[in-house]
Amino acid sequence: MMKITVNFDIRQLLLKETFSIAYGNYDRREALLIELSCLNFKGYGECVGIDYYQINLQDFVLKLKEIQPLLERQSIVHPEEFFRTISAMNLHPFLLSALDCAYWDLFGKLENKSFIELNRLPSENLAESSITISVGNSEDQIRRMEESSWNKFKVKCKGLNKDHIRKLLELNRNIALDSNASFTEEDCIWLQQNSEIQKFTYIEQPRPVDQYAVLKKEGFANWMADEDCRNIDSLEKLIPYYKSINIKLMKCGGLTPALEMIRKGKELGYKIMIGCMTESTVGISAGCALAGLTDFADLDGASLISNDYASGNHVENGTIILSGKPGLGIALK
Repeated sequence: MMKITVNFDIRQLLLKETFSIAYGNYDRREALLIELSCLNFKGYGECVGIDYYQINLQDFVLKLKEIQPLLERQSIVHPEEFFRTISAMNLHPFLLSALDCAYWDLFGKLENKSFIELNRLPSENLAESSITISVGNSEDQIRRMEESSWNKFKVKCKGLNKDHIRKLLELNRNIALDSNASFTEEDCIWLQQNSEIQKFTYIEQPRPVDQYAVLKKEGFANWMADEDCRNIDSLEKLIPYYKSINIKLMKCGGLTPALEMIRKGKELGYKIMIGCMTESTVGISAGCALAGLTDFADLDGASLISNDYASGNHVENGTIILSGKPGLGIALK
């Protein structure tokens, strides 16, 4: 009977430049890389330490050491069955996601089929990814967009500056806003009552978690839930407030729940984005595999780091390029 071997280690992701968002500034992230192997095949998954999500990767390492014997007794089954097994282990969604993605990558390599083939997903007309413009003054943000070879931008805000908003609207560029929960109720009322605001592709997570009652779905702003949309159970209650949702694999627990969440989100009439954290190509390769199902993509995580340690599905100037290789196509450099 074929058995799995589990390996993991913590790596540093170094950003090309200091990244500023409403939650703070950072120039590096820690990533937990998980390798599941069977025969001569290796599958990879990843999760990252994010302070505003209170993620401590050392806690995950301890948990992995605890469950490693259980995982290594596991025979090769379909990924959905594997997910049911690890879901019963009381794991944090970030760790669950890393294991789920690593297993999909391994299973596809064993079957010699890509994740897209295994799930009969569309691989044409993929959503084009945005690149993030970090918090800064409007002149600096505008200069960054003008110097970029990408077509779509997600501009980070720390609070609302109406003059800044007007300057962005004058650019005639494909721009979304991400406030990282830094807008006031008054800001949100002004935005959703202003017809010019519909020029922004979407406005992401305007308010702190669970403080979305002021949002009106029928207003001019395409409100997109990020931290408010944690998993499939969030979807029904957000309907009156949000038009769009940002699905991140780490946030919802991996590819298996993301597929279910996308289906349910579409049934409920949401526009859907596949998003990311600061990740290497290990994480981005998994996100890219879902881009044929989504309206928007924000998969720039690996494009922002200087020491990417993997290859696979990837993004070039916003264009998502699928490797076509088995599993998630991930290989370490």
